[in-house]
Amino acid sequence: MTTKKKGSPISIVEFPALRDFLRGYFHEDLAAEYGSPKAAAQRFRQDADEAQRKALAEEWTRFLAGMKGQPLEALNQALIALGSACRLDQADVDEVSRILQF
Repeated sequence: MTTKKKGSPISIVEFPALRDFLRGYFHEDLAAEYGSPKAAAQRFRQDADEAQRKALAEEWTRFLAGMKGQPLEALNQALIALGSACRLDQADVDEVSRILQF
């Protein structure tokens, strides 16, 4: 198994909690199931235990730090490479970041 998707600077093995979150909540049915990325992140907070919330908060923070200075499109491409099926705007990124804080 490859650890990086072709053309992606992000290694999936560096972000296992983020990958699980994206695949489980930011999937192709996000709009129908949750309505928005904000609602999906809130649902994760309800569903996850403390260890899962802490792991995701750490990885999300590290992911964003690694993407600092990159355009939003690059951030979205990296999220897609990790398993997301949706694109975020800056307001979504800010809201999800607030929700995922541990």
